[in-house]
Amino acid sequence: MTQKILAVCTGGGAGDLLAALPAVAALHRHFSTPIDVLTTSYAAPLAHGQPSVGEVLTDDGRLPLSALVENLRARSYTHAIIFWSNPRVAKAVQLAGIPHRVGQSRRLYSFRYTVRVPVRSETGDTHSHWSDIQMDYARALGAQPQPQDFRIVIGVTPEDEAEAARLIEETVGDEPFLIFHAARGITAHAPHWPSGHFATIGDALATAFQCTVLLTGGSNEAVLVAKTADQMTTRVFNVAGKTTLRGFAALARRARVVVALDSGPMHIAAAAGAPTVGIFALRTDLPQRWRPLGDHVAVVGPDYPCPPLCRKETCRTFACYAALAPERVVAAAREVLAPTPREAA
Repeated sequence: MTQKILAVCTGGGAGDLLAALPAVAALHRHFSTPIDVLTTSYAAPLAHGQPSVGEVLTDDGRLPLSALVENLRARSYTHAIIFWSNPRVAKAVQLAGIPHRVGQSRRLYSFRYTVRVPVRSETGDTHSHWSDIQMDYARALGAQPQPQDFRIVIGVTPEDEAEAARLIEETVGDEPFLIFHAARGITAHAPHWPSGHFATIGDALATAFQCTVLLTGGSNEAVLVAKTADQMTTRVFNVAGKTTLRGFAALARRARVVVALDSGPMHIAAAAGAPTVGIFALRTDLPQRWRPLGDHVAVVGPDYPCPPLCRKETCRTFACYAALAPERVVAAAREVLAPTPREAA
């Protein structure tokens, strides 16, 4: 019987889809067939062009459940692996008649799965990378990871390169530049977002590396990013909302270095091969779990005494960012720009 496999990652963000790709690669090798991916329309471009991925389907939760079920049933999947469980997708894969359904255990809807996988992060594991936790779903079907599976790569296309080239021509021209992504989506309207301190960090980076700064973010973050740009004293361009995800990947490849708060763009930059610094200022950010994966990456970890139970979704002050020493960020950027022992040999 021909196996037809569906990987579902419709929750979380772009970083969560990228973290599932190592498991998709292991499943592709195990079943010797391309793995179809169901994800959000926002993250879907990152799945295109992946060597282990077949068809890319999208679901943003607005399609009637019955229509989603029919879409899945029409493709006669034999297996569905749900990397980010929710009641909608759990019900959809069951009603679609997919025989083998792998998903998260310990949920009220977990009875809809034929294979239920414990999520290690729910039982005290704070050290494993999220991509390895996601790999447990592939392991549950007998797939065994190989080291190269965890090398997440975004290959840019000529169209992506052209998008980046247009933006560079409109802004920095031939000047060297770095990217500073001082936004996190959920904080787009935070009244206490430390825009002024991020401006100080941006200026420190610009001075240290003699580069123009491109401040990136989503279109919903453009006003917030503008507040940082307005307070910088060095040359800066606010390009928030002016790139697609893949265009950002191509732009990151041309940057001297990318410095980003823990976010999807941080993971995209690393996967595109850019020297990348991830900033994890909140105590609950868990850099060991969410650090970017790449050849030239570094992390600025938390050192601020956040109040107990403080989380990024509920933080009111973001004092941890305001206390972040610019020299720590600059030092991490110097680290990722230093040649590795192999490169220096």
